[in-house]
Amino acid sequence: MPKKTPEQQQLLSQVQQIADGLAQTFAPFTEVVVHDLLDPAHAVLAVHNNLSGRRVGDPATELGLARILDSDHAQVIANYPNRFADGRQVKSSSIGIKDSEGRYVAALCLNVDLTLFQGFQSALTRFTATEGATPVKESLDPAGADGIRARIDAFAARMAATPRTLKAEDRRSLMKELKSAGMLEWRRSMDTIAAHLGVSRATVYSDAK
Repeated sequence: MPKKTPEQQQLLSQVQQIADGLAQTFAPFTEVVVHDLLDPAHAVLAVHNNLSGRRVGDPATELGLARILDSDHAQVIANYPNRFADGRQVKSSSIGIKDSEGRYVAALCLNVDLTLFQGFQSALTRFTATEGATPVKESLDPAGADGIRARIDAFAARMAATPRTLKAEDRRSLMKELKSAGMLEWRRSMDTIAAHLGVSRATVYSDAK
């Protein structure tokens, strides 16, 4: 790895300070990651409000590599759809930082977990519905993991909660609902449920009994 110039070191230091401030402001639903693009093999320099499971020292992402290879690559990419490894929907933004020679030195990335906001949105929709109004039903019923996640999100919204804050008794009610819908028979359903609820497979099997 080439030795960093004093300017590059200063830029990385300042980006870390900015990341710290943003993370404190938007905690707990926004992950803030600092990438050192001068060391792609160990690019992740800091992870605040860790939601993705990434660790300091992890390699550069595809976006980071694209910036390393092309200094003309977009410097600001905002509000693009993304997903965490467990399937949670994310809104991401990435800001590239260049030195005085136009070379990408760092990237500041923000990943907003949309699960909480989707729960709020569903809860508010139910709260503002008036008696006698025709209920609004989702017309999408996708098969597989997305269908299970959608059903879990809808259930959590009815409980005025998020999937990861459901209590044990609520999880048991959820499992009965999923079983009645035949979703527990779907491929890798238990893995999908466990990941979306943030619990172990053993807990899911116990709740399903």
